[in-house]
Amino acid sequence: MAKKTVAGRIKVVLMLLLVFGPASLLILIGTRGCEHKFKVLDDYGPAIDYHFTDGMGNEHSSKDFKDHVVLITTLQLGCPEDCAVSFWHIDQHIYQPVRSSKDKSGSVRIISFVTDADGNPIKDVSQVQEMMKDRVVGYDPSVWMIASGDSREIYDFESNNQSLLEKSEEEYGELGYQELLLLLDKSNHLRMVRSGSTEAWVREMKQHLALLQKAYDKEKARKK
Repeated sequence: MAKKTVAGRIKVVLMLLLVFGPASLLILIGTRGCEHKFKVLDDYGPAIDYHFTDGMGNEHSSKDFKDHVVLITTLQLGCPEDCAVSFWHIDQHIYQPVRSSKDKSGSVRIISFVTDADGNPIKDVSQVQEMMKDRVVGYDPSVWMIASGDSREIYDFESNNQSLLEKSEEEYGELGYQELLLLLDKSNHLRMVRSGSTEAWVREMKQHLALLQKAYDKEKARKK
């Protein structure tokens, strides 16, 4: 059983590398040793106009984030810290830097959809909301939002004839999408996908987030 799970994870990672890896490699090469010449993230097209209810009962849609860069994740109700994504690494490597530089990075939002082990949406996410207050230093629910909604709709995305919801005979299979992080730009276009299950992948997503923000900063400076 463990071997099948590991094999499934490897397949998901390989799929991501095939679909989104070449652009990442170019980005890393282009940014090494050169501050001003950097690669722009590829645009994989528009995501759906998603909707969700936050942990305080407020309704939101993708249109509310037209001025924000958004990182989409899932959290599992039964084990929010360990299942699907590495909660601690997302907190330390993405949320805390955003929180500590809020004036500079105020356009970043993290939206975590709460699911059960089968990927089904959880209607009452107040329990996870309280957990965030207890375990995340300086937790700001307006920056890291806990969401009740159908995450599958957002993750139902295809590129190069590969789907993020693609089924597999491996045990990990279709539910592999629950460990993926989606980076959406201010136009609600998908710009990068990475696994959120390990520190290395979370750190890489942090780099992609920084590149996207850098592109917006450059555009803003050019307009001025």
